[in-house]
Amino acid sequence: MTMVDLSRRAFLGSVSLAWAAPSAWAAAEPSARLVVIVLRGGMDGLHAIPPLGDPDYVPARGGLALGPDSGAPALAGPFHLHPALAPLLPLWQSRELAIVHAVASPYRERSHFDGQDVLESGGAKPHALSDGWLNRAVVELGGVGAMAVRSSLPLLLRGSARAASWDQSPLPGLPPERVRALVALYAGDPLLAPAFEDGVQMEAFAAEALAEDPMVMDGKPAKRSHAFPALATAAGRLMAAAEGPRMVVMELGGWDTHSGQMGRMVQPLAQLAEGITALAASLGPVWRRTVVVCVSEFGRTVAENGTGGSDHGTGGAMILAGGAVAGGRVIADWPGLAKEQRHQGRDLRPTLDGRAVFKGLLRDHFGLTARALDGVVFPGSAGLRPLDSLIRA
Repeated sequence: MTMVDLSRRAFLGSVSLAWAAPSAWAAAEPSARLVVIVLRGGMDGLHAIPPLGDPDYVPARGGLALGPDSGAPALAGPFHLHPALAPLLPLWQSRELAIVHAVASPYRERSHFDGQDVLESGGAKPHALSDGWLNRAVVELGGVGAMAVRSSLPLLLRGSARAASWDQSPLPGLPPERVRALVALYAGDPLLAPAFEDGVQMEAFAAEALAEDPMVMDGKPAKRSHAFPALATAAGRLMAAAEGPRMVVMELGGWDTHSGQMGRMVQPLAQLAEGITALAASLGPVWRRTVVVCVSEFGRTVAENGTGGSDHGTGGAMILAGGAVAGGRVIADWPGLAKEQRHQGRDLRPTLDGRAVFKGLLRDHFGLTARALDGVVFPGSAGLRPLDSLIRA
């Protein structure tokens, strides 16, 4: 890809040194796409996907329970969709949305940092692995292009496979003479010279991919926004490009609802729903070959705490979306919410390991073998079977 004039846009402030050049992406041309959205902070799956039909739901949740007049759309069995997630209902009706409930990583403590480490590394305990399971999957797939939509690589994408990070920057771009000066400054440096060139290529690729679809508001180009739906639109455009990445990691915060949960969760849930629908729109025909996985480091306590919120818990919910998803169903071995059924008497008891979901997606969507999944991507997990039938036949 040739260098383009960088004076009209932001440059390099958000480009990781672990960039894989777009020209390398075209060499591996799988049709499958995967978007992993990490919901940082511990999303309350019982609030996002409330089991209103569980007889213990209202007495167990107290002030956190949604009422019958809440407008929560019914899904399957006892499960409903939080009203703020209602924009996802058309995906449910078209069988492009599935819920996995009562699910967790192997982690059973209550630290955000350790929980996120286990979730992203794919290990069985915190800090056992120094790279991410998605990076190891990229290696097994022969270097298929991967990118994080943030200012640096998350653990999920760190490792021996080269990956990119990209973000929309509000800063003005560098003039061409400054770029030329930096090229001369870094010339001969074995680390900075190729990293700088990678950054130039990344910005050129992103500018070309996004220039065809400027954000428009009231007939005028809108300012670039860091709001999640805007970033999702940009990510979809990048993934849909011929030389775009095939795996993307995004993240959305706002889930650590220790107080005032009923009001505080509305905005992140709405942002998530708008972001997923924005991805679907911007991916266009590529959506039918895409899987979106929304996952958090852990769930939250069943009972309301003293400040109208919930505390760090265990079992939660995963949201799967995409044209490649075998949707229209809730996948759960539901343990119930009675106190004697809870983990440690306080949390939704997990009955499914989230790694089984990731294994099923990587096997059936990307064709990874049991050897790769059990021994490399999720080492030491040979006894954990992939979840079947997550991908459309």
